[in-house]
Amino acid sequence: MTGPAAAGAAPAGPPGLGPNVTVFDPAMPVADIQAALDAASTKQVDNEMGTARYAFLFKPGTYGTAEHPLQVKVGYYTEIAGLGAAPTDVVINGKVEVYNRCLENGTSNCLALNNFWRTLSNLTINVHTAGQDGCRGSANFWAVSQAVSLRRLNITGANLSLMDYCTAGPQYASGGFIADSRLPFVVSGSQQQWITRNSEVGGWSNGVWNQVFSGVVGAPAEAGFPNPPYTALEATPVSREKPYLFVDGKGRYQVRVPSARRNTSGVSWATGQTAGYTLPLSDFFVARPSDSVQRINRELARGKHLLLTPGIYDVARSIEVKRPDTVVLGLGHATLTAVGGAVPLTVADVPGAIVAGVTIDAGTQESPLLLRVGRRGGHGWSSVADPTTLSDVYFRVGGPHIGRVDTALEINSDNVLIDHTWVWRADHGVEGLTDTQRWHTNIGRTGVVVNGADVTATGLFVEHFQQYNTVWNGEQGTTVLYQNELPYDPPTQADWMNGTVEGYAGYKVGKRVKTHRLYGAGVYVFNQNNPSIHTENGFEVPDRPGVKLHHVMTVNLSAGTIDHVVNGVGGPADTTKIGQPVYVADYPAP
Repeated sequence: MTGPAAAGAAPAGPPGLGPNVTVFDPAMPVADIQAALDAASTKQVDNEMGTARYAFLFKPGTYGTAEHPLQVKVGYYTEIAGLGAAPTDVVINGKVEVYNRCLENGTSNCLALNNFWRTLSNLTINVHTAGQDGCRGSANFWAVSQAVSLRRLNITGANLSLMDYCTAGPQYASGGFIADSRLPFVVSGSQQQWITRNSEVGGWSNGVWNQVFSGVVGAPAEAGFPNPPYTALEATPVSREKPYLFVDGKGRYQVRVPSARRNTSGVSWATGQTAGYTLPLSDFFVARPSDSVQRINRELARGKHLLLTPGIYDVARSIEVKRPDTVVLGLGHATLTAVGGAVPLTVADVPGAIVAGVTIDAGTQESPLLLRVGRRGGHGWSSVADPTTLSDVYFRVGGPHIGRVDTALEINSDNVLIDHTWVWRADHGVEGLTDTQRWHTNIGRTGVVVNGADVTATGLFVEHFQQYNTVWNGEQGTTVLYQNELPYDPPTQADWMNGTVEGYAGYKVGKRVKTHRLYGAGVYVFNQNNPSIHTENGFEVPDRPGVKLHHVMTVNLSAGTIDHVVNGVGGPADTTKIGQPVYVADYPAP
């Protein structure tokens, strides 16, 4: 056996899924499962910029007992998922957790701000705390930040805490995303921002700056905004749950592809199987990092879907998705890295294509894009009922190595759904760069450009790009939760000028757009390289009746200044009110 599973008696995954996919069976001894998971956690807990990728999958059944619970700690680049047709088919008696990461001296400098790149989905957690005394027995802890998703979960038995208040104090966390889950009481705690979509909650406590609920049964009301800072949509305008791997009653591996829904609330599995269709795994080309792009494209052209097993894929020419309804599904945070200035992934102007669970990295030679959906100037075969969908698709410019790209994500097709993305120009890494060197070396001009019409984003996180972080030119666009940090590293104000304007807004709606909706959004400033730098506006939008922003804010993290929230409205986020948001409830004002 290879990888962390070798520490226990866990078998490797089904044929073809590679050495970094481990499948557990309920008949296996809990001690063996625990040993395999502990080995992975030990390797990945501090492996923030590493290359290892893992998926641990649980066949239908029950794992652990109240007396001998299964205690799962999830590290970097790790996916934990059930293989049931419904979340209730896989039951873990125990806990599945992420704690604050202690960076120095064992228990000092413990925080969750860098707890990225983890996935938990499609199972039930009956929280049991045998062997965990005191504070650790009070909740299931999920102290995470960006690029972490909770999907299709059923949690019972104790609170779910989105912060770790047991390790050297709560500290800040900067998440996050929940969808299609039935949850107990949720302690938001020190989470700066969060989106919960199409779920059920037994209650929700507090919020720091920006907590958004969309189609959530039991969500708190937003009437007291900004105290607490809740934004609540009764129904989600457009949603489509992420495809998931499962094992049917005959032991065959299948992929369930959920249908798109409009104006819905609650979980998709409340009354039975999630609506959609099923594809046998035999319909997929199951790729490994050693497979060439030429081979992947041949298989896609033959009509295959694509499953990317965990690992790093060096991509020197585009992987091309050309057929309608093609599914590209990554396991274990499978990562595409641009080589030689390539665009790693392109999706044609076709309806219904799905890209899910994939991370895309910029390479050392500048790429024009990392992912393009549709061709520029074209609007494709638009389909309201069958939108092209990006679920848990993450982008990275710098961090583990130098990265260069003009624009990370470009959406040209109409009727595209972005359901959780983190588009990150790295503010830290192991490239051996000073902050000033990073500005001139890790090039990422724009994070997201949307040119298509009727594009919806639920959970759009975009950070640190050197010009506009997000530019939305398409009509009828909707964003539900937007989170942005402006770049930390401009050396001077001259480096951070937009013509004669001081700086670039974190979110810009194009001047020709007539209709746009933005719900629950924040732009943060931390000009650590030069605290004297100013940014004129956090948000920049055309002044038209059809362009409406609901619950937007700016905040100063400790350096620099954003002079206004939106279009000259709202006071400065400066160092006289560090950590204190400046809110605009509605723009334009009613």
